[in-house]
Amino acid sequence: MMGSEKILSGRIAVSDEFQEVFSHFYFAENNSESTITQKLLPSYQTIMIFSFGENAFIRSENDENIKVEKCIVLGPIKKAFDYSLPSGNKILVVNFKDDAFYRFFGPAAITENLPIDPDSLLVENCFTALWQRLNVIKDREEQVCYILEFCKPYLKKRNPVAQQLIELKNTVYSPIKKVAEDKKQSERAIQLTHKKHLGYSAKEIMRYQRFLKAVHLMQDITRTSTKGDWFQIVEQCGYYDQSQLINDFKHYMNISPSKYLKLQLSICNPMD
Repeated sequence: MMGSEKILSGRIAVSDEFQEVFSHFYFAENNSESTITQKLLPSYQTIMIFSFGENAFIRSENDENIKVEKCIVLGPIKKAFDYSLPSGNKILVVNFKDDAFYRFFGPAAITENLPIDPDSLLVENCFTALWQRLNVIKDREEQVCYILEFCKPYLKKRNPVAQQLIELKNTVYSPIKKVAEDKKQSERAIQLTHKKHLGYSAKEIMRYQRFLKAVHLMQDITRTSTKGDWFQIVEQCGYYDQSQLINDFKHYMNISPSKYLKLQLSICNPMD
């Protein structure tokens, strides 16, 4: 948990029962007298944001301020964005894991370009009612427990192909090829299933995982040094050269690696 007089933030773990559905919950509250702005690193997860108090804001890739009145869905989060919490605002963020968003709502890339009201994904306006209930629960842990109980009836069974892709994602070099062989389907068909259920392609996630490894390595290096060892990062993360590393930082965050080091304290890494 990170805490100060100005902002309190941290993660809330989920029980074993929900480990394949949510990676964690994130919370933040602004206890200062002015608006606080932070940058969120890409996570390649779809997120649902509940906002309590004065409206929070998200600055989109097109430099547009998006108001978070009660609850919105974003993702998969493929590029960093700024979010602003006005004085007294509190947010609670649900982080969907792997194919969980699809299992609740359908195609996982549905919110990729625009934030949406989750009530529009279902026939009933249940998320407005959910927000109203959460708004009167003051304890964060109790809010999380209420969300977990609320979501149980909506969770569908996992698709067998998606399940195998998820199980193989960190164990073989090409999960697409392996699953295509096992299921006797074309690699193209498996690629489409991957995109539909997870919201991104296998190629996209491999690039992101390399970038995330570089971010973590930079953080480890800067704990013991005042300057980043770029050659070590390039070599250990599988980049061709330093320019490819720089291109990834500009792609995901629109800043250079050296600028990232200077801004670390104002950047939220959802995977930490």
